[in-house]
Amino acid sequence: MEKFTSQKIRLGLFVIIGLLVFILAVYFIGDKQKIFGKTNHLEAVFNNVNGLQLGNSVRYSGISVGTVRGIEMINDTTIRIDMIIDKAIFSYIKKDAVATISSDGLVGNMIINILPGKGDEPSVQAGDEIQTNNRIRTEDMLNTLSVTNENAAKLTVNLLKITKEIIEGKGTLGSLINDTILSGDLKETMRYVKLTTKGASETVAKIDKLVASLDNKNNVVGVIKDSAVANKIKKMVTNLEQSTTEINTVIENLNATVLSIKDGKGSINYLANDTELVQKIDSTMTNINEASSKLNENMEALKHNFLFRGYFKKQEKAKEKAAKAEENKK
Repeated sequence: MEKFTSQKIRLGLFVIIGLLVFILAVYFIGDKQKIFGKTNHLEAVFNNVNGLQLGNSVRYSGISVGTVRGIEMINDTTIRIDMIIDKAIFSYIKKDAVATISSDGLVGNMIINILPGKGDEPSVQAGDEIQTNNRIRTEDMLNTLSVTNENAAKLTVNLLKITKEIIEGKGTLGSLINDTILSGDLKETMRYVKLTTKGASETVAKIDKLVASLDNKNNVVGVIKDSAVANKIKKMVTNLEQSTTEINTVIENLNATVLSIKDGKGSINYLANDTELVQKIDSTMTNINEASSKLNENMEALKHNFLFRGYFKKQEKAKEKAAKAEENKK
């Protein structure tokens, strides 16, 4: 009897412990799946879920905030995902947030990652649909790698062909590598190019130096830059313009005078064209010259006359005295 009672007690304890374990398991699983908390629905549309299953985790900025509650096939390219998100997180998720499907680690289950938006949008509401970014499928990656491998193989074949032709001396590059004379000419050309470049550099340096020296006030350009000198030059140009105007006026007057002479106007034209008057003037000048000559002869005669000899000697002495006085002053 005692043995039977102890067996019942052990069975009861086992049942109670098993029930407690079951309750704890349900609690932890429900807490992880957001069954017992306050949640709201959020939707996203993908064209490929990449193996996503019901109950997979939903994360926001790396934090687990909900689970996948529904996967509905709309058409062959549209799949709607229903997510249960912790209600407290809704205030942080903005309308410009983006949902993507990725794996939990290298070989883990597929999860939905919600990435924060970059704008200043309002928070999402229950039942809203957020933007999605479809993940590149493994098949697409493999197809791309396959095409890349084919292109790499073709490129390798072409490179081998080009290398073989270069080694055999075919083509321009092969000739350059294998022809020593052409190689020497190329080196000589490069040397001349180098020398020319050096000369060009020196010329540019001299030009820079010349341009820099233009600001020197001792140079012509530097002098012109001086405002005072510039004003003087402007004044000189103005004076030259005025002088040119006056010269033009004088020339016009001379032209008018010449024209008046040619037209027979004025005393000059009268003297030039009246031959009788000219002959009279010549005769008068001849008579004046003869009278002057006779006057000189009379003066010489007076000097030798005994009456006037003393007078002229006094004048000569006075002149000599004045000359000596001038020499003494010097």
